[in-house]
Amino acid sequence: MIKNRTAPIRGVLLAGLALICSTGMSLAQSAAPQTLEIPLTDMSAFQSAGKSWQIAGGVTARMDKDNVLNTVNGTGVLVNEPSRRNKGADLVTNFEHGDMDLELDYMMAKGSNSGIYLQGRYEVQLNDSWGATKASSGDNGGIYERWDESRPNGQKGYQGYAPRQNVSRAPGLWQHLKISFQAPRFDASGKKIENAKILRAELNGVTIHENVELFGPTRGAMGGDEVALGPLRLQGDHGAVAFRNIKVTDYGKPRPELVNLQYKVYKGKYEGEPQYDSIPPEAEGTSVALTSDISPFSNDFLVRYTGTLRVTEPGEYTFNLNPSGGGGMMKINNKVVIPPGERNLRASVDLPAGDMPFELVYSKIVEWGRPGIGIAVVGPGIREYLMGDPVAGGNDNSQGPILVDAPVNTILRSFMDLPVPNKDGKRSTRVVHAVNVGSAEQVHYTYDMDKGNMVQVWRGGFLDATPMWYSRGDGSSRPVGAVQHFGQPAFALARLASPQAAWVADTAGTGFRPEGYDVDKADQPTFSYRVYGSAVQDAIRVLEGGRGLRRELTVQNPVQNLYARLAGGSTIEAVSRDTYLVDGRAYYRVDDAGGAKPVVRDAGGRKELIVPVRGKVAYSIIF
Repeated sequence: MIKNRTAPIRGVLLAGLALICSTGMSLAQSAAPQTLEIPLTDMSAFQSAGKSWQIAGGVTARMDKDNVLNTVNGTGVLVNEPSRRNKGADLVTNFEHGDMDLELDYMMAKGSNSGIYLQGRYEVQLNDSWGATKASSGDNGGIYERWDESRPNGQKGYQGYAPRQNVSRAPGLWQHLKISFQAPRFDASGKKIENAKILRAELNGVTIHENVELFGPTRGAMGGDEVALGPLRLQGDHGAVAFRNIKVTDYGKPRPELVNLQYKVYKGKYEGEPQYDSIPPEAEGTSVALTSDISPFSNDFLVRYTGTLRVTEPGEYTFNLNPSGGGGMMKINNKVVIPPGERNLRASVDLPAGDMPFELVYSKIVEWGRPGIGIAVVGPGIREYLMGDPVAGGNDNSQGPILVDAPVNTILRSFMDLPVPNKDGKRSTRVVHAVNVGSAEQVHYTYDMDKGNMVQVWRGGFLDATPMWYSRGDGSSRPVGAVQHFGQPAFALARLASPQAAWVADTAGTGFRPEGYDVDKADQPTFSYRVYGSAVQDAIRVLEGGRGLRRELTVQNPVQNLYARLAGGSTIEAVSRDTYLVDGRAYYRVDDAGGAKPVVRDAGGRKELIVPVRGKVAYSIIF
């Protein structure tokens, strides 16, 4: 039985669920991929390592000296420190991989260079590209170029791919990389029939590559040939680098197949399954895939597919059926796996190896919707793939992103939704009077006029204004680059009875009043407000070379016991007399506190960096 988009048939849904329960078929929440975390208690996961590699318990980078990492004893971190005495060498895993997802953290030393070779042959570049505004294939996250000495000078390097944007962090800060890799395909004779691909690469939460075809090994590959299986290789002969939390998800198992697939098409607006024996089909035949294209109609039809599902690898499989313009259901082994419904119908089931009956029904009843049977499958050692139409859902009026660049200093006001729970328990908090400030250095921030404070900073692209400008819009925009959120919006300044008193949560007793902002000749805003009877000027500027932001708070005649909160986090560690590392994601440097001493305090299970205000507080966020 199929559910109409506008009139769900509750009895049919309940009957479908009852059928599942009565059959005893085991349904699970999701298919668990096979993920290996490389142990970093010793070097046993790797082939013979050179003297430049070691296992450590922690690592930091020198900001004032190239290619230097400082380590502490322990386990959990893999560190490479090449030197004249200990020549660096590449590190190769004992295991080999084909299709896989790789996820890890890495840290670059100042001025350092390294790389990750997938199958030992295709390099994703790791580099200290902090502050670069125009990335190349040789920058951090780039897919390194191939090389051919026979080509003319200036053309020897080719087919390298720069990241979409540079979202690199400063030396000494952990960066997070995720890569989905598809190995090259070969026929029975060993001939390559499909190139390797990087399906997706994500750096610091931002997609930097998508569906990039790799036509051959990149420069420095361990071999000029291509293989179905190859080791993971970490470049060690260039510069100092550290790794941790290295996880590999293997996708080397064979996919299930649909065989002997037959279809019948029935004309009509079916909100429930018909009695198939009582009506003749308008079309029928065989197919090699689940698709709506076999229908001679564009609307008001039902397709019923029957055939055999051949499973080689037993285990838990998750099916996601997303029928466009109507509804659908699916049975395996004569048991309902996906009950009748519409859009994002998801279920998991344990399947044995072997052949079993398969049935899928799709009903197209919504006139404006585009026909499509969108069904995706993921299983044990099997990356999610489409068994049906590649496009499902939506309509022909879909809108791509409306991006706002910042080639010069740029100000755009909008609502801004932060991914932090609000006081009412909702999953996000909306900043209503948000001022988004962008720069040509690709360092940007959002200022909350209602709090007199920054709520987030980011590096890379500026804004996606689609939610605000497409159709009627909702007035909001969102950052494009790698964002660092500062938690629940809060006031920058507060009067405290003691350095350990709770931070002010609302305006009661503060006299807080925003007074807008003035823009200088370079189109940079300085924000103004009054609090505790004092006038406050808040100037935020990009550091030279795009290294971060410098903030200067000037308070006229500050009241006694007035404090500025510079940072909050799970950990705040002093790395020098005036610089603090917050959660390993940014450095906070106190540039001028008028002689006052910063305090790192405990606050509700977290740490806060505060400083008494004596007229002016200047500090930099380096990230």
